Amino acid sequence: MSRAEERPARPLMIWDGECSFCRRWIERWRWALGDRVEFATYQRVAARFPAIPVEQFRAAVHLVEPDGRVSRGAEAVHRALSLAPGQGWRIMLYERVPGFARVSEAVYRFVAGHRPAFDRLTTWLWGPHVVPPGRRLTAWIFLRLVGVAYLIAFVSLWSQIDGLIGSRGILPAGLYLDAVREHLGPGLASFRFAPTLAWLGAGDSALHAMCAAGTIAAALVVAGIAAPLALAACWALYLSLVTVGQNFLWFQWDSLLLETGMLAIVLAPRRVWSRPGRDPEPPPLAVAVMLWLLFRLMVSSSAVKIASGDPTWRNLTALTYHYETQCLPAWPAWFMHHLSAGVQRFSVGAMFACEGAAPFLLLAPRRLRFAGIAAMIGLQLLIAATGNYGFFNVLAIALCLLALDDGVWPWRWPAARASRAAARAAPDGLPPATIRARHAPGALAIAAAAVYVALSLVPLLQVLQRPTAWMGPVAAIHAQLAGFRSVDRYGLFAVMTTRRNEIELEGSMDGVAWRPYAFRWKPGDLTRRPEFVAPHMPRLDWQMWFAALGDFRNETWFLPFCRRVLEGSPPVMRLMGPDPFAGIPPRYLRAVVYDYHFTDAATRRVTGAWWRRTPLGLYCPVLALEGGRLIAAPQPAPAR
Repeated sequence: MSRAEERPARPLMIWDGECSFCRRWIERWRWALGDRVEFATYQRVAARFPAIPVEQFRAAVHLVEPDGRVSRGAEAVHRALSLAPGQGWRIMLYERVPGFARVSEAVYRFVAGHRPAFDRLTTWLWGPHVVPPGRRLTAWIFLRLVGVAYLIAFVSLWSQIDGLIGSRGILPAGLYLDAVREHLGPGLASFRFAPTLAWLGAGDSALHAMCAAGTIAAALVVAGIAAPLALAACWALYLSLVTVGQNFLWFQWDSLLLETGMLAIVLAPRRVWSRPGRDPEPPPLAVAVMLWLLFRLMVSSSAVKIASGDPTWRNLTALTYHYETQCLPAWPAWFMHHLSAGVQRFSVGAMFACEGAAPFLLLAPRRLRFAGIAAMIGLQLLIAATGNYGFFNVLAIALCLLALDDGVWPWRWPAARASRAAARAAPDGLPPATIRARHAPGALAIAAAAVYVALSLVPLLQVLQRPTAWMGPVAAIHAQLAGFRSVDRYGLFAVMTTRRNEIELEGSMDGVAWRPYAFRWKPGDLTRRPEFVAPHMPRLDWQMWFAALGDFRNETWFLPFCRRVLEGSPPVMRLMGPDPFAGIPPRYLRAVVYDYHFTDAATRRVTGAWWRRTPLGLYCPVLALEGGRLIAAPQPAPAR
């Protein structure tokens, strides 16, 4: 350490102005440090420090501090960057960790001695944007996509809500809340278990009002009008519907929408009308927390498959079953199913790379990060192209896009030009170097983010099958807040389904002649091509897939559904295809289980059939109504 006679008012970093590599990284440090450090080339200020030879200035950067202290090389870099918010650990490592300083200086000397090569490496890893171009437009697009996901969710549910949880639906919301109140008593305990606005009213009109209000709020998010308030309304309304939706809204993408929507409230700009050219830069801490959600989503999806011990994932054969056995396959799944076993194994390996490895590139240099994002988006597009998963893929892609920056959007887009122009012009007349410094998070924001991350570790550890008891009250708090579905666990297809059982519902007037009920989307007619239904989510069709995997006594919604069919409930019948009894309810109802498989190419070419099936027997006893009660028919007819 040496001392300079001249004492600058602020720390002064002196660098080689003729080095293009230095120029690029000085701009990066200027962006990171704001006005905390002054930067100047030695060609301009060397005369002010005659005690430092020019050769030393050419060899390494120097930092002159207000007390006259002079440091150079790696020490100068660490001391300067430690002045940025939350970066004090850098100089602490340099000064206190044995060997850290020596290694840092050796690395610095190596890089300084090969600056042209590292300049090319910088271009390869970061591209033209070593200084991040900002995320105004990226955040704007992300929030629009969150609004679109909410809009899809509300409209899709609105079209089904009477049949699912209406007063004449399968699981009436009012009866559910009555049962909660009877079990837990009125008050906070009931609300914490079932947090919903439906406590104010759970009739058909109230359910429709919540769907309508949610649709309007989602449209406001898409339009960028009062986005924080609109997002808060979307979250509260969708949580209310998810809570009373019971079995029909207990999917992981419902939780993902709630969690993403909750975090998006903090990310949204506080203004009446959001536009990329006028919005402020999104808070870096809010972006970081959102990317943590993306990381959890992807890594959990990979980890849960490995942790389950399922042999089909271990031996890379899972996709030989998946396209055929997934809930609602689309027609491309038929073609994917017939790919060779080698291609299927390679695809499983690529899937693990996209879910388990690519998320770690979120912390990598810009172009490597983009490669990881491209892999994750590619996986989502493939999933969307072969299956119907509602708005899940829209949400997952939106989270991936937030990891990009405004430098990726085409210059010909007016919004991209406006965003970049705004990035060059600092708010409130401040110089550009101070923009990043203004976004240093406050203590309250840091505390809130820390609480969220701590709570989110609980479901992540559960997916990894690791104990959470060591987290003490954090695990207990997470359990208490579970009803809010906003810090949830993720991981689809932990165990691959290797058989496709389908339930065909059949009615009869005499117990002898049976007519099948058609569903709109799930496999039934062997010649009907599997269709695309996403982003709409047909909740009843999905539940029928789950029901076929288990026992009807464990599916609390199935017998109420059968009762509504025997009653001829109009809202329930509208969830299905054409009524084979033309509005007159049958006297008997039975559920026959079939083993479904895709046909081969030759069979489909000759017969036009996409599926073949084999009967397995009855799913439950033949059912009838007696005095308004559902009973097993005294003399059930055998399944054909």
